[in-house]
Amino acid sequence: MHLKMKGKQPASLLAKSLGITNEGTRLHLLKLTEDGWISPESISKGVGRPTVVFSLTDKAQKRFPDTHAELTVQLLNSVKKMLGQEALDRLIEERERLSLEHYRRELESLSLLEDKLQRLVEIRSQEGYMAEWEKVDSDYFFIENHCPICAAASECQGFCRAELQSFRQALGSTVTIERTEHILHNGRRCAYKINLID
Repeated sequence: MHLKMKGKQPASLLAKSLGITNEGTRLHLLKLTEDGWISPESISKGVGRPTVVFSLTDKAQKRFPDTHAELTVQLLNSVKKMLGQEALDRLIEERERLSLEHYRRELESLSLLEDKLQRLVEIRSQEGYMAEWEKVDSDYFFIENHCPICAAASECQGFCRAELQSFRQALGSTVTIERTEHILHNGRRCAYKINLID
């Protein structure tokens, strides 16, 4: 879970986060590496010994929810083949409409952006996106560390466009939102930069 949420990490940071010794952490990492769940990588930064960081393997990624990926892709292909692209677009639009209604209903009583982001994090995490938000200087970032509909989105990127549009409408006209990282474009996560409009 920690590597999924935070990305590549050295053993020392993992030990600190887990509250166990460096040696204990290394023993766990060795076992996980042997079992094929994680992969070590050496990173050189100037002089001195390289730093070894650990990340999840494809095998480990499959342990996270995929929302019945194979069935979803089959259904999408069937809709497109039998009813055409227009029908598929209408399905995506309907999903977007329902999601937006839900987000608006949950956020409508909140006025501060930070409160809205926190509630959106809670909603999206319940949906399987492992979401979080952070503030860096004057920029806000809404981050999704997992995509439970990745297979469907890979097959039909209208889902990604619809989600970005839903976020824009749910958070309102006082902010701008742009996607800065995208799982489908080889990103580790999906991240959105959010700025308040002066």
